[in-house]
This record gives sequence, C-alpha cells and structure tokens, in this order.
Amino acid sequence: MRYAIINGYILDGTENMEPLQGKVILIDGKKIMDIVDEGISLNGYDVIDLNGQYVMPGLINMHVHLAGNGKPQKKQRDNTKLVNLLFSNPVTAAVAYRMVRNYAQIALMSGQTTIRTVGGLKDLDTRVRDEINAGKYAGPRIIASNEGISVPHGHMAGSVAITAETIEQAKEHIDYLKEKKADFVKLMITGGVLDAKAKGVPGEMKMKPEMIKAACDYAHEKGFIVAAHVESSEGVRIALENGVDSIEHGAMPDEEIIRLFKERNAFVTTTLSPALPYALFDRSVSNASEVEQYNGNMVFEGIIECSKAALANGIPVALGNDVGCPWVTQYDFWRELCYFHKYTGVSNRFALHTATQINARLAGIGDITGTVEKGKCADLIVTESNPLDDLKTLRNVKMVMAKGKLIANPKVRRNQTVDRELDQYL
Repeated sequence: MRYAIINGYILDGTENMEPLQGKVILIDGKKIMDIVDEGISLNGYDVIDLNGQYVMPGLINMHVHLAGNGKPQKKQRDNTKLVNLLFSNPVTAAVAYRMVRNYAQIALMSGQTTIRTVGGLKDLDTRVRDEINAGKYAGPRIIASNEGISVPHGHMAGSVAITAETIEQAKEHIDYLKEKKADFVKLMITGGVLDAKAKGVPGEMKMKPEMIKAACDYAHEKGFIVAAHVESSEGVRIALENGVDSIEHGAMPDEEIIRLFKERNAFVTTTLSPALPYALFDRSVSNASEVEQYNGNMVFEGIIECSKAALANGIPVALGNDVGCPWVTQYDFWRELCYFHKYTGVSNRFALHTATQINARLAGIGDITGTVEKGKCADLIVTESNPLDDLKTLRNVKMVMAKGKLIANPKVRRNQTVDRELDQYL
C-alpha cells in the first residue's frame, strides 16, 4: 500500500524532537519514502488525515516475556510444572503457541512495533517471529532469545530458561539457539525478588563466574550478544567482568561497576514495572510476603539508582517492562515510560526518545526503525494529544502501523484491577 499521512504533528523520535507541522509522510510498502511539505499531489496514495493528532515512531520494548499475561497472583505458581504440563501433549502445546502469538499481537495493538524477548517457551518466540516476518499474520518485529540459560535452582530454570548443570550444556543450548536463528543469548545469572528466601538477598549469585565467562565467550564466537538477568551489585560486577553485553534490571552501582560498563561498552535495560508493585503496594493488594515486599523495594531502588548513575555517566540506558511478571501486562509498556520520567527524573521527551531511537540503536536496528525518517521502516503510532506534555496519552494509541501495515483503530482488553491499582503511581 501507498499512504500519505497528512494534517498531523510529527514527533520524529530524536533527542531534541519538537512537534513538526505542515509535513506529509509518504509511505510506499514497508518504508517511509519521503517526508515533504504539504501541497503536493497525493494521486496514487491512500490519504490518512490525522486531524491534528500526533504521529511518532512505534514503541520498542526491550524486555518482554511473551509467555505471561501479567495478571495479579494471590500466590506464586510452580512455573516449571505449568510449562511441563503445557508441552506434555500436542494439544496443550498448540495452546501455548496460540497464547504466545496472541500476546505478541496484543503488544502490537498497544503501540509496540518492536519487542525484544528475553526468555520464552521452547522455540515459540522465533517461530512466531518467523511467521510474522513471512506475513502469515500481523505482529510486531520480534528480536528473540527463546529460552534463556539458567542453572539448577536458578532464576526461571525449567520455565523460560533451560537448566544447565555444566558449561557443556550451556554451550549445547547456544548451538541450539544458533540452529533456531535466535537473535541473542539470555543468561539468568542471579535470583530475583521472588527467589529470595530472606530479607536483603534478592539477586544472589546463582550462576558461577566460570560458566558466565564460558557462555559469553562461546556466544560471542557464534555471533551472539549476551543479555543477563541481574538484580544485585555483586551480580552486575561479575556479569560485566565475564563478558555480558547488557544488564537486564540492574542494581545499586559503585565506581567499579561504572568503570566496567564503560570498559565493556555495555548497556543497562531499566525495568521499573515489575518491582514497583512489590515495593509500593500495600501487601493486602500485592499479596506479597513481608520478605518479598522488603526485597522488592530493595530491587526497585537499586534499578532506579543504576539508571540514574548510568545516565549521569554516559552509559546507554534502554527501556523494557518485564512483561509477564504479575501486574505487568502485554499492553502497558507506556507505563514504563511514565515511571522512567517520574523516578529517574528524565523529561517526557527523553523517555519517548529512549523508547524509540535509543532502544532501536541498542537493539541493533537503528538503521531500520526508531525514528520517523526517510528510508526507515514505516513503524508508526498515532496519539490524540502530545506525549511530550503527558506520556499517559500513549495509553490509548489511535493508529498503529507496522512495516507499512495499517491498524486503524487498535483495541486491547484491559484488566480493570491492574489499571485501578497502578494508576495511583503514575
């Protein structure tokens, strides 16, 4: 299709973006063919009149688990048992596939035109990615790691990560990821809030340094970059020392950690959404134990301070929201931008810039998407009002375009309990 988008304000996604008026975005197939002054002939184009609305790059979510819906839980589930049950026969395995596919489509309907999955069920993430790329159905661009690599009793072992008891088993899984054409490797280096059994020990080391180094070296040899789940200062330091390229979540930094980030040319993916309910909700709402609430607050503060220190020291910061954790839905990535603004002090403009151009660059697709620019992919969203004034307008996108495919009136079915409780913290 050839589209001409007229009569709107363009926010191009760059660091100093300002609403640009009086321009027409010309789209031919998957790409933005040109951005020209109003008044040209639009013969041969389907005209999209924005009537004063705002058009910007599609959002890029850098930390997604497609296997979860984000519903609040009254108690922890046995994820390993659930995954084993899902893949125990072809019928339930097909259900798992449809679930992952549907969640990807929900992400698209909420304005996420690219997602980076950081731990999933079997090879479903790359399977859905490839089917979307083949045009079998609409969906976001997916940058997929499939299952992560964990260790016995490690974070998400047996659910969205395999359990590697030896270095050789970790390498075998990296070979498998190469076979499935995964885009990167995910390591589960530390535990997390729900793993910890005592106050003050979230993010305790699970994977040994020698396995981290061996896995990173082998992954790099195979052409992968390595992302790592880390929620403690010790974990961040050891992960960076042994070759990790991105720290997912983060923790309280020190001078040594800052030095290692710079030395490794690594980045941190800020994820405030999953820790916030455990840290800030009353326990009668979150259903968290006293230990989980204490540790949730510890992780929440650690992520905030890690982000602030990274920003202050020129270390790249990506944004993701850890979709799939309790209270974190597939359609609520916009909340992460609000939290980034509120808790780290960045401007609305910088939050939007991070979720578009910066995330695209850190995902390795900055030449393809992330800005409204001639030659870039036509990954666009439209909002009624200016997100530079209020990021909450991203809650209800009025149009989504992914690789030139138009979704005129995207809708998502919202969880009213999640909205009611989380809206208090915007």
